[in-house]
Amino acid sequence: MLDIGDLAEIVANDAAIRRRQRLQPVGGKGDKIFPPTYPPPDGASRNPPPRHVYEKRKIDGREVWCVLVDSVASQANRLEEALSAAIDEGLVVPHLYVDFAGKGLTGVDRISSLRAPHRVYDAILRDSLLDGQPFMRSAIGQRLAAAAPHDAAALLEVAPTALLFGCWHSTGEGGGLGAKFARCLVSEIMAIDVPVEEIVNGRTGEVEPRTLGRRVSSRIDPLGILRSVEVYKSPEGWDVTPDKVGRGAKKVRPSEINHGNIAPSVQPLGITCDYLEHTFVLSCAALRRLRFGGGARDDAGRTLLAALGLLAVAEQDARGYALRSRCDLVCEGAAPFEVVKPDGRSEPIAVTREQARRLYEEAFAGAKEAGLALAEAPIRLEPQDKLVAIVKKSQELALAGSGGEAEAEED
Repeated sequence: MLDIGDLAEIVANDAAIRRRQRLQPVGGKGDKIFPPTYPPPDGASRNPPPRHVYEKRKIDGREVWCVLVDSVASQANRLEEALSAAIDEGLVVPHLYVDFAGKGLTGVDRISSLRAPHRVYDAILRDSLLDGQPFMRSAIGQRLAAAAPHDAAALLEVAPTALLFGCWHSTGEGGGLGAKFARCLVSEIMAIDVPVEEIVNGRTGEVEPRTLGRRVSSRIDPLGILRSVEVYKSPEGWDVTPDKVGRGAKKVRPSEINHGNIAPSVQPLGITCDYLEHTFVLSCAALRRLRFGGGARDDAGRTLLAALGLLAVAEQDARGYALRSRCDLVCEGAAPFEVVKPDGRSEPIAVTREQARRLYEEAFAGAKEAGLALAEAPIRLEPQDKLVAIVKKSQELALAGSGGEAEAEED
């Protein structure tokens, strides 16, 4: 059984802790799943269909087609979500949150540093107040702005998940040259050995894989509204005559106001595979690049982050792998964690959810004993009036049907 002393030794001396866990569709081996789709590369034809992300990997001596099912960035968000759920159950993990309660916003209550896209350096926190002062001008904000890998105590004390999953103070002074912390934990889910149709691009000669799976869609309108019905639409709404709609009336099909049938269609989407693999790597070498004041503080801080990483994946296992619609996965047995030695050898270790929680609690207590001022209660921020105003305006536009889509942003 792994104890806190063993974990500290692993972090101090070994290369990494990893696990390669096989998964299968919850419907059984060979059931179709639907990984995420992504836009095509630049220069693709107009209105290209959505597609999955394919790559060839060499596995057991042969090249096989694989499909990305959950990216590193997406997995980081899911692991943070699992930790957030554990926090709601009483687990103490230092974090900050912006309290939107009572601000008259629909569906927005609080946004924590585990949910904000850029974690502690996100604009949501930056445009909020701590004790009436702009957050980045507060004592905590100034410490976070000055943080660096050789002095990362500020992050460990108020938001250790930001060190674990990586963060970047891209809006800091120096034109985005602010604090940057690489991920210590990398997690990804791939579908292995996916049947594909290899299409040769006539223009480039490159082989482009296309799934052999198909997705069908259609809708029968219970009202029986026909496509031939004349409908007029403007920013003010729609009606069956242009004079009732007002200025800017434009003739549209009933489907453009979400009425009428949707004709049956078939798209090349969805995959089957031999199995899926969840790869988890917690880099001890990356943890050792972080310093928290030297000596015992460094050792305790790194051990705390390692325990938090193990806890995150254990919590995800316990809560399941319902990734998205028609992409619900289950573990195929229980793969052990492995300690990777500096020479590449590996040794199995067993870590259950209960053990992971115990290790984290002991590591937390050890970090405090070493002199790290870990926040035991969440740090509350209040949104500035301008932040509330922009959210409120966006919600008003969305309800009026004229706001467009939200800006997409990568983790």
